[in-house]
Amino acid sequence: MMQRTKPLDHLILILGTLFLMAPVLMALMSSTHSAVEIHSNGVYLTPGSDALATYTKVLTHRGGFTGDVTGLRMLTNSLIMGIAFAVGKIVLSMMAAYALVYFRFRFATLLFWMIFTTLLLPLEVRIMPSYQVMSTLGLLNSYTGLVVPLLASATGTFFFRQFFRSVPDELLEAARIDGAGPLKFFIDILVPLSRTMMAAIFIIMFIYGWNQYLWPLLMTTDESFYTLMRGIKSILQVWIGSQIPDYNEAFALAVLAMLPPVAVVVIFQRMFIKGLTESDK
Repeated sequence: MMQRTKPLDHLILILGTLFLMAPVLMALMSSTHSAVEIHSNGVYLTPGSDALATYTKVLTHRGGFTGDVTGLRMLTNSLIMGIAFAVGKIVLSMMAAYALVYFRFRFATLLFWMIFTTLLLPLEVRIMPSYQVMSTLGLLNSYTGLVVPLLASATGTFFFRQFFRSVPDELLEAARIDGAGPLKFFIDILVPLSRTMMAAIFIIMFIYGWNQYLWPLLMTTDESFYTLMRGIKSILQVWIGSQIPDYNEAFALAVLAMLPPVAVVVIFQRMFIKGLTESDK
């Protein structure tokens, strides 16, 4: 028997949606007005006439101390960092989980818990040792230096280990009867079964990598490697040419910074929910 939906339920849902969407809407609408209008009248909830000029400027205007960095370049760097981190995390996590679940060796459980303890040491805790290692290896101002230290976490390994443990043993026995080796079993059976889990991990890791600010702040002194999060403040400090801050450009950059994570969530939404709630076998 279906329960009746009460009007209060809809009211709470609508109010919650408005509460969450109001800052996004204000940023979007305010980015279409000039800095003078925002400075005089505050933020807007109605569209203005400067949208094309504002977004063209933040994407293509060359600024920074070198005069050669653009919003589009920072957006590209953030995409490279987010995608490389997500893909690298999935590959490493799947390989580690596969070894822990399907290979019998001494101290496997101990090794898993040692890997798992990295969750207690996020990048912010080990940031100085990580920086020292990257500096010694000469990986400052490089995509490798931006991505590799972020991979040292057991989040993906834990999820994939739990998923692999739920795969029926009959599949492994059937693969052995058919003459499939460990690599073929991994590629032909486990990888296809893990599609939804891979999508879920990709979303989580992409957004985590995309939102990084502190690590790029330490790792990049060359403006050509600035990420969007790293460069927004620096670019705005250079672009401010008068006493009135360029509020419209700040709002425009904030809106642009939201688009890729939103797109990833929308595209992989069904697979994300399925990957976290179902075994998909």
